[in-house]
Amino acid sequence: MPNLIIEKNAGKGTKSEEPEPTKPLSSARRFGPLVALGTIAAFIYAMGWHRYLSFEQLATNREIITSTVKDYFILSVIGYGMVYAAVVALSLPVGLFLTVLGGFLFGPLIGGTTTVISATAGALLIFLIARTSLGETLAEKAGPWIEKLREGFKEHALNYLLFLRLVPAFPFWLVNIAPALLGVKTSTYIIGTLIGIIPGTFAFSYVGAGLGSVIEAQSHAYNECIAKAASDGVPAHCSVSLNPADLVTPELLLAFAALGVVAIIPVLINKFRKK
Repeated sequence: MPNLIIEKNAGKGTKSEEPEPTKPLSSARRFGPLVALGTIAAFIYAMGWHRYLSFEQLATNREIITSTVKDYFILSVIGYGMVYAAVVALSLPVGLFLTVLGGFLFGPLIGGTTTVISATAGALLIFLIARTSLGETLAEKAGPWIEKLREGFKEHALNYLLFLRLVPAFPFWLVNIAPALLGVKTSTYIIGTLIGIIPGTFAFSYVGAGLGSVIEAQSHAYNECIAKAASDGVPAHCSVSLNPADLVTPELLLAFAALGVVAIIPVLINKFRKK
């Protein structure tokens, strides 16, 4: 009888040590986060809320914004970081304006650092969602050429990612999603994103820090235009002429392109050696 009990217990122990099979994610869990992000982004576009993140709004409400930042500096930095991360995750096309705004409001050091951290966090969020929803599906249905592309990208993932981040020819949202479809590791993605966006972020943060007089002049001209239209009793057709795209000079693009070439040199050397 004791032997039977021992064998029975041993059988239970052996059975409990067997690993349970991993269950595949359901369609709701796989695509739910991606659908939620797309719905939120579409709603923001439909409501026109993204238009509030513009130089025109900054010039109109400059005094209110700067006084609020002065009175609640820490909370303003945290709020700015949260908004930036959300904008990146939702792929809204106002990242350049926000980067310049961060330098204008908080200075190049604090503004640039907050932007780098927030942009990396937002990019990581959309990367993880895209990898879970689209990456697994692509891996399951990938043809030979997709598999070859994935393997080639993974071999030099960090160099390729740095190249894509440094060269401004590629949209930021596309570079956030593409590595998820090509099987890049999360740690490599974080490092490549964090390092790759530092030069551009701090460059535009320094630009923003020096925009005080420009924005003040634009704000003064805008307010004068509104006041004149009101006194004349005619509709106001006033706008701020400063555009974030005007800040992207050919020299700046050339500098980023040069950094991108430096990042890709090790890959080219390795391929040359193999040949």
